[in-house]
Amino acid sequence: MRFSVFTALVVFFIFHLPTYAQDTTSVQNSLNSGTITSQFDYLYRVSNGFQEYEVVKKANLEKLKTNVLDSVRVLKKEIADLKLKQSSVVDSLANFSQILEQANQEKEAAILEKDSFSFLGFAIEKNLYSTLMWLLVVALAGAMAFFSVQYFRSFGRVRKAQKDLEDVQAEFDQHRKNALERERKLKRELIDAQMGKN
Repeated sequence: MRFSVFTALVVFFIFHLPTYAQDTTSVQNSLNSGTITSQFDYLYRVSNGFQEYEVVKKANLEKLKTNVLDSVRVLKKEIADLKLKQSSVVDSLANFSQILEQANQEKEAAILEKDSFSFLGFAIEKNLYSTLMWLLVVALAGAMAFFSVQYFRSFGRVRKAQKDLEDVQAEFDQHRKNALERERKLKRELIDAQMGKN
């Protein structure tokens, strides 16, 4: 009887010890590494079947629970980190938008300042100022042309009047000479007539 119990124990250890050692190492290897899905697959594979149920070792179930909770904790931490990164990205995006808006306003102000200047206390655009100046130049050139034409017409009239005046003056001088000669002649005749009476 002793021999049969001893033999049974030896046979039991021979057949079950390597599988137990193999199960333990593979359980540790499989439950300690790999994805959650691979760990569930391994747990299902090493479980024993009882009718329609699977019998799972508590140690394996606890190890899987710990692994799942660790994975959930890591994922929650990653989610929190991603949310933090997202909020920092949103904040930096808002800051960049504000900086861009301020830069656009400064650019518009610089363009407006470059394209305009103050004239007599009023802000005038350079294009409008240039147009006004060219209109003023054209108006002054037109006025100068008009007054030049009037001047040259008047100058021609003055020359003609001077020439007419000189002609009249010459005619008047000739007439005066003729009148003086006639007067002398009449005076001589008068003197001759008076002398002839005497």
